[in-house]
Amino acid sequence: MGKMFAPERRKRIMDMLNEHQRVTIKDLSTEINVSEATLRTDLTKLEEDGLLKRTHGGAMLTDHIESENSFSTRERKNKDEKTAIAKKAIEFISNGQCIMLDASSTALELARILADMNIRLTVVTSGIKTALELNEHPDVTVILLGGIVKRGSHSLEGSLGVNILNQIHIDIMFTSANGFSLESGLTDFSVYEVELKKAMVNSSKKVIALLDHTKINKNSIASFASIEQINGIITDGDITEEFAHKLNGLNITITQVEPDSN
Repeated sequence: MGKMFAPERRKRIMDMLNEHQRVTIKDLSTEINVSEATLRTDLTKLEEDGLLKRTHGGAMLTDHIESENSFSTRERKNKDEKTAIAKKAIEFISNGQCIMLDASSTALELARILADMNIRLTVVTSGIKTALELNEHPDVTVILLGGIVKRGSHSLEGSLGVNILNQIHIDIMFTSANGFSLESGLTDFSVYEVELKKAMVNSSKKVIALLDHTKINKNSIASFASIEQINGIITDGDITEEFAHKLNGLNITITQVEPDSN
């Protein structure tokens, strides 16, 4: 195996943790073929990002981290903010478009609003709950991407659905993320789901990120959209003038919303 750069090493560490829930530095050193000192630095960085918990001689994927990233937990978290973001996202959608929705809880909120609207759309999604939410709409054609069902998330992952994307013209993709930064773009926790989301981004003419305030200036384990691939951000977060100026310089439109106070 050739030399791995830090992002590749850390992705491999998270792959092993997702598979085994617990790893030792010795096992990692054998698998990745780097020094234990280098791996300790990697584990410290991943712990700082909230992705694992260091243990004596290794690391573990804690129940807390797993539950924090489960769909049911994410769906309840910051629900008012996600609803406000989804309501604003509607303004970017026109009758007759083909849009893409990822499997995020914020995209599900958008689907719930669309389900009650008099609108004609084609909706491509990797979210099982999102597809079911729109399935009964008489004027919405739902295309569910193929893939492996991710346990606990109601989402699909892997590259099985990529061929479908090659046959469809997507006007806008609406996606959330575990984190967003100028350095890494949109990042997510699941290294497996990221592979499908990369293909979804590459197939879309326009990408709009739906990000509540907890996602801004935060990095997760794997990037699925570079800063150059993002056209717009809808958020309830406080955006500094300097940050907004940088985004505008990158041709990223920022739209800020305020959740309902009631």
